[in-house]
Amino acid sequence: MFTNPETAGYVGFANLPNQVHRKSVKKGFEFTLMVVGESGLGKSTLINSLFLTDLYPDRVVPGATEKINKTVEIDASSVEIEERGVKLRLTVVDTPGFGDGINNDESFKKVVQYIDDQFEKYLQDESGLNRRHIVDNRVHCCFYFINPAGHGLKPLDVSFMKTIHNRVNIVPVIAKADTLTKAEVDRLKGRVLDEIKRHGIQIYTLPDCDSDEDDDYKEQCKQLKAAVPFAVVGSNQVIEVKGRKVRGRMYPWGVVEVENPEHCDFIKLRTMLITHMNDLQEVTQEIHYENFRSEKLRGAGTGDRKIKHMRKSDDGEKLNEKERQLAEKEAELKRMQEMLTKMQQEMKKGNGQAVSNVGPNLRSTGKSQQV
Repeated sequence: MFTNPETAGYVGFANLPNQVHRKSVKKGFEFTLMVVGESGLGKSTLINSLFLTDLYPDRVVPGATEKINKTVEIDASSVEIEERGVKLRLTVVDTPGFGDGINNDESFKKVVQYIDDQFEKYLQDESGLNRRHIVDNRVHCCFYFINPAGHGLKPLDVSFMKTIHNRVNIVPVIAKADTLTKAEVDRLKGRVLDEIKRHGIQIYTLPDCDSDEDDDYKEQCKQLKAAVPFAVVGSNQVIEVKGRKVRGRMYPWGVVEVENPEHCDFIKLRTMLITHMNDLQEVTQEIHYENFRSEKLRGAGTGDRKIKHMRKSDDGEKLNEKERQLAEKEAELKRMQEMLTKMQQEMKKGNGQAVSNVGPNLRSTGKSQQV
């Protein structure tokens, strides 16, 4: 009897994870990271340090005079990273100009609009005919940089995070932690967490470990949760210290090593981002995107109420041309529906009268036949 050597082994559903793994590796992964914070906090340096690449080779830092009239911009840079055959298309969205103005009340509107636009684009692609090759540009994570010179959160920090915490996963980051002592870092972390809790801001929380996880993974998750908000230091310079080369910053009093857990939380931040990248994507899909999608569907179903509200406010405000045409069309449709209902009622009424008129004729005809 001939036996195929390729199918001679055991074949069962236990092979399904391997199939999913091969398919995922072949397709590749997509991840979008947004960095928001004031200028000069080392956002670009930290991102280049995290992924060991230069995402901003042609960037020109504007001077103080150029920042006066400069507004917030959205700068999206994409790069493909491959590690052990696994491909990742990383998109980093930077926000130069954020918080640089004297009046920053509307400085984050472009950031919020960008996040909503990516949700809208994904919703349109998902509702289209060709859904096999949808590019996911939704923002999966937002690093919000906190100035270490302040005494906690500024009003701009609170307003911005309260605006976007229902749209994206927020990870608070204390920038330039090498400007603070160990005690100052711990004190600032506690103050930031207290203010986040007091203002009702929802930041990204790491998922709880399952009971069957190993002890090392549980300990790692425990340390990552305790490190929030992450106090980090970024550097792309390689310095030789005691015969070994490290990435860090040289000061007259010593060297700050970026990848030393005793000096900053850089390693913990990178570990959190890499090990929980899939969870960040799932939270974006199942919570933030579904909230946006339900609001859009709910808004599409309540168009009549919005038009009626616009009509009521017509006494003091003038409707623009599109709103006026929309209101006229809605009134015309309502008038046609009323006419159709009235015609149907008249037809029913006419049929009832016809039946009542036919009845006496039949009875009189019956009597004449009997006579």
